[in-house]
Amino acid sequence: TSTPRIGDILQKLAPFLKMYGEYVKNFDNAMELVKTWTERSPQFKFIIQDIQKEKVCGNLTLQHHMLEPVQRIPRYEMLLKDYLRKLPQDSLDWKDAEKSLEIISTAASHSNSAIRKMENLKKLLEIYEMLGEEEDIVNPSNELIKEGQILKLAARNTSAQERYLFL
Repeated sequence: TSTPRIGDILQKLAPFLKMYGEYVKNFDNAMELVKTWTERSPQFKFIIQDIQKEKVCGNLTLQHHMLEPVQRIPRYEMLLKDYLRKLPQDSLDWKDAEKSLEIISTAASHSNSAIRKMENLKKLLEIYEMLGEEEDIVNPSNELIKEGQILKLAARNTSAQERYLFL
């Protein structure tokens, strides 16, 4: 109590926050699965409703509880920034809190990057299905840069033909 600190503790735990990226990557799919099985299976729906009635759930839905980890890293980042704003710069915790913020910000960036990668792969899969699955473009190293209508000018007669381009 004489020298309260949180920066050193967060600094030790912050590297584990990167695993939230994996959770975030699969979040939409998990939410969709819960929705699908709630609609398809009355037994599943009953079990979920029964669990949600438990006092420990605080009258919140399963989906609400599933959202908590997605919000955790941004919340830690925001709270730590606020903590640093209010912490005197000569505090013993300043350097540790600053380093913790750096690590947590990296974890938040990693999580956001994971979301973007999954969205990109999902879009590539949609394009792959639209093209009749002729070319295997679904690959983690492939990235959709731009798509849209273009006009192709014919070399012989300079007529314009509409095309849809995926870059």
